[in-house]
Amino acid sequence: MNQRLPEYLRRGIIDTDATRKVRRLLKESGLTTVCDAARCPNRNECYSCNSATFMILGDRCTRNCRFCSVTTDKPLPPNPQEPELVANAIKELGLKYAVITMVSRDDLPDGGAEHISKTIREIKKINPQIKTEVLISDMQGNKEALKTVLEASPDVLNHNVETVKALYKTVRSQADYIRSLGVLKFSKEYAPHIITKTGIMLGLGETEPEILELFDDLVSVKCDILTAGQYIQPTKQHIEVNRYLPPDEFESLQKKALESGLKQAVFAPLARSSYKASEAFSKIKC
Repeated sequence: MNQRLPEYLRRGIIDTDATRKVRRLLKESGLTTVCDAARCPNRNECYSCNSATFMILGDRCTRNCRFCSVTTDKPLPPNPQEPELVANAIKELGLKYAVITMVSRDDLPDGGAEHISKTIREIKKINPQIKTEVLISDMQGNKEALKTVLEASPDVLNHNVETVKALYKTVRSQADYIRSLGVLKFSKEYAPHIITKTGIMLGLGETEPEILELFDDLVSVKCDILTAGQYIQPTKQHIEVNRYLPPDEFESLQKKALESGLKQAVFAPLARSSYKASEAFSKIKC
């Protein structure tokens, strides 16, 4: 069922010296952002603030989630220079809070964990004061791979559960709800000082009882931060939107998320996993 995109989900084009600087830097360095690859509606706003979420390990994902517009294809070998290139780009942009995400790399024995670890270490080498948030895949449940990432000491370990348990077969057929919860649970157990974070999309057909159950599940694994935004269909080939939630419904659910025991909840129609990430982090730290 095709539905007209509500006005509150529309974003105008922003073209400033800052956005052009970010795009030029990305082009010259050959780096990829999830902002562009996943068609994030906030990318121009973030670029205008000299911010971007870097996507490492290439631009081809080994999975085919029905909601995601990232290219699915046989991936190329990781670029060994990428960790240093990302660190240098972060330095040039003057970022104090860096968000690094990745494509799923089920073709690699460690899921790309060592590459992520090197990227974190390169950033810290340039400036130990830069806060790092890594948004990782489930690593197919490989705990040794997860240890490799955690031992590089990111400030935030983010892994998105994406949707409620009941919709996994429809939305994330190559993932597993319990396995994703396990990533967050193990992270907090192995490195309790590292903040854990996850994100979900709303408007895929989930019910409120299912959402409340998800809140309880996240609290049970001591997840610290939850983000929730409206799912927007990237192309006609992707799963359709079930409904568009009005802004006040996001506000109501955010209140319930906090009441459930989550430390921080960022709910809004255009909220995305890395949107205003530094603000959510700073509130946890206070």
